Amino acid sequence: MEQLLSEEKNRASERIDRVSTVELLRIINREDQTVADAVSQEIPRIAAAVDAIVERFRQSGRLFYLGAGTSGRLGVLDAAECPPTFGTPAERVQGLLAGGEAAIFRASEGSEDDPKAGQADLEASGFGPKDALVGITASGRTPYVLGAVAYARSLGALTVGLSCNPESQLSRNVDLAITPVVGPEVIAGSTRMKAGSAQKLVLNMLSTAVMVKMGYVLGNLMVKLQLNSEKLIARGRRIVAEVAGCDNDLAARALAQADHDVRVAILMAKFGLAPDAALQRLAEAGDSLSRAIGSEGGP
Repeated sequence: MEQLLSEEKNRASERIDRVSTVELLRIINREDQTVADAVSQEIPRIAAAVDAIVERFRQSGRLFYLGAGTSGRLGVLDAAECPPTFGTPAERVQGLLAGGEAAIFRASEGSEDDPKAGQADLEASGFGPKDALVGITASGRTPYVLGAVAYARSLGALTVGLSCNPESQLSRNVDLAITPVVGPEVIAGSTRMKAGSAQKLVLNMLSTAVMVKMGYVLGNLMVKLQLNSEKLIARGRRIVAEVAGCDNDLAARALAQADHDVRVAILMAKFGLAPDAALQRLAEAGDSLSRAIGSEGGP
């Protein structure tokens, strides 16, 4: 562990305990500014992972994030945000954390040391050959993640590794390796900081780009969001009105008739379709709203 770049002492923060509060925060902020650059270096590899995950999705596969500690919690967070943001079923993107749900709220550090636990968690989730696994570990050597990756590869599933240390064991054991090298942390060993920020950025990019490629976004509008709060209902109404080119009253009526499905409501309002006809048009366009709007043969 002491040989890992993420575990080294950071020269820029050696006196962080002896400076003013303002300077302490400036030190952290200056180091944080290096994270986006590290992630940008990995865009070609992130893009390869996105395309490979989309291919699995189009074959009814699922996406699993798996990690321990901060890395695992970030995966759980990104998975949890996919259903409300993109309207995906809860099982389509899943987050698995060493130590289970209890470890979300209370650290369970010892659970990361068992490679068999990673495999067991995948088996319990019904993970299969058509699925994709993103193993997340800042060090690139967490046994829980490595065990899960080995099991996933034995099934022929897609494996992606997200770590922050070059030439890690994880990067050598996966189909696709994403390695934003953020360097030593402000506080030595606290990989919840720069490494955690890099992982969060990469996970945002992975899930968002996958959903865009799947046709769940039109332009830069979320058109498959779940309208389960007053705020989201209002947002959905605005999206329908903007895309369909209609007033808010017509957008609200279309949403009500479409059972709050934004994409169906857009097609209804834009083309004067009944709900069943709008659903059929969407299905014929491969569940892509952009293709449904631009498809030939419509009204």
